[in-house]
Amino acid sequence: MTWERTHVDEGARRQWRSTIAAAQAGDRHALDELVEGWLPLVYNVVGRALNGHADVDDVVQETMLRAVDNLGSLRDPDSFRSWLVAIAMRQIRDRARRRQTAQLDESAAHEATDFAELTVLRLQLEGQRREVAEAVRWLDDEDRQLLSLWWLEVAGELTRRELAAAAGINRQHAAVRVQRVKERLETARGIVRALDGACPDLRELTARWNGRPDSVWRKRLARHIRSCGYCGDTREAVVPAERLLVGLALVPIPVGFTLSLALGGKTAVAATATATSVGWSAKVMAALTQPAVAVTAGATIVAGGAYVVTQTPDAPPRAAAPTAASTARPPSSKPSVTPTATPSSSLSPSPSATKQVDLYGTVVDAVDQAPDPNTEPAALPRRPESGITSTGGAKAVMQHRGENVTLSGQGYVLVRWQIAPHDRPGGLTMPTWTGLKGKIFHVASGGGRRMDDVVGDGSDRGYVTGMGGPDIGYTVLPDGTQQMWQNEYFYIDGTVTLNQNERGASYGLTVMPSSWDKVNEDVRYGPPQGALRYGLVRDNGKDTAPVPQYVTRERPADPATVPQRSRV
Repeated sequence: MTWERTHVDEGARRQWRSTIAAAQAGDRHALDELVEGWLPLVYNVVGRALNGHADVDDVVQETMLRAVDNLGSLRDPDSFRSWLVAIAMRQIRDRARRRQTAQLDESAAHEATDFAELTVLRLQLEGQRREVAEAVRWLDDEDRQLLSLWWLEVAGELTRRELAAAAGINRQHAAVRVQRVKERLETARGIVRALDGACPDLRELTARWNGRPDSVWRKRLARHIRSCGYCGDTREAVVPAERLLVGLALVPIPVGFTLSLALGGKTAVAATATATSVGWSAKVMAALTQPAVAVTAGATIVAGGAYVVTQTPDAPPRAAAPTAASTARPPSSKPSVTPTATPSSSLSPSPSATKQVDLYGTVVDAVDQAPDPNTEPAALPRRPESGITSTGGAKAVMQHRGENVTLSGQGYVLVRWQIAPHDRPGGLTMPTWTGLKGKIFHVASGGGRRMDDVVGDGSDRGYVTGMGGPDIGYTVLPDGTQQMWQNEYFYIDGTVTLNQNERGASYGLTVMPSSWDKVNEDVRYGPPQGALRYGLVRDNGKDTAPVPQYVTRERPADPATVPQRSRV
């Protein structure tokens, strides 16, 4: 089926024709407007084709530079969009050829945002739309390139004719290739669904999987799904991807994206992510012709059109960077010295110890030592569950500083860790719980391993433990911080906000409402079933159960400043 763009009327086409003609004639304002207007489309094509690889910014930059530099060669303004996308695809293919002939530094592969996660977060996708976005990362590079075009075709941003022209093939061949990509996308969607499920055989199969999609694991998981009655049962009607993507908006350009176009005597400046939100247009920027620097409303503009850098308004101050010594040492299997439990000076003197033991929030998590892998967990007390609502939906994925999710109600919550020293090792700034109303307890740890457990010999991208290895570096916790497990479970009775405070070491969090049954099942999934160790129950069912180390009832301007030994 051919999906034609319907929301660009003839009036808009005439406007772009005149803008293109003016830019070709040397109108600086028109050139800026052209770059600003079409930058989001190029960013989406490249971002999805490369799935947020660190090269995305460079490829977008080179595409826009070539487009502006060769604008005079464009004969038909009506073909501008297909011409621009074709340039982007050539840059993507050139980048792929360079990768084949030169060994790139893959440690920087995730410096940019994973585009699947960015799509989910920025467009607030849920259910099967989220599933489609997350399935993209299971496709091979060539399939992702074509899918980046087909996605925009279905969303109404490209026509089939433009897709074929950008891919360098005829429309008949495009139809065949698109159909193949759709079939592979459906297979990948099945993998995403299965990994979100609770199949015990699949858990055993993936016990040693590092969590990063690749072709080997795609084939293994697809084979399992085909032969598994549990994973093969979709339990709900699967909506075709094209129906889910119709009319979907472009993913907004993230804050911090920088575009620099310097063309000899003339330059073009495009407003980036914050420009629209703060009311700056390309024409306003172009009016800054004197060689001076203007800083306002979250945008830093070097006048004269040399470049634009944007930053988040009211950005929080950076936390103190970890020392070189702390980032260089590997995690130790021995517990660190636990700091004293003295409350902050801002708190009133506490009652005597005999009275404290009966009060909620006086027992705070402390550094502990991993139990024997074969030690089964204690019984998990059952607390009341009326249900948890989450501002992030059924599965909130937080990859970057400033992201947060507010949880309300009465029940259990899973926080799943993804430590990424291959991306950026060093000192980790812990997530924090703020604005607590009611109670929160740390009830259990699971996932089949602590993140400092040995998971290999370093042959798999340099990982020796889940915290890193000597070749890629280690993620190092602040002194006195309890070592996290893959899955950490909390019980909430009230409302609290969990903040992602990534600064320095790279990490991600997935936050999902859970249940007593799921927590109990996870902690009892032990070595005989393929996990590295049984889980650990921390809940005693009373108010003396531990609370997280980084929790406060306050709402600090910078959530990363929550004290480690908070008492609530």
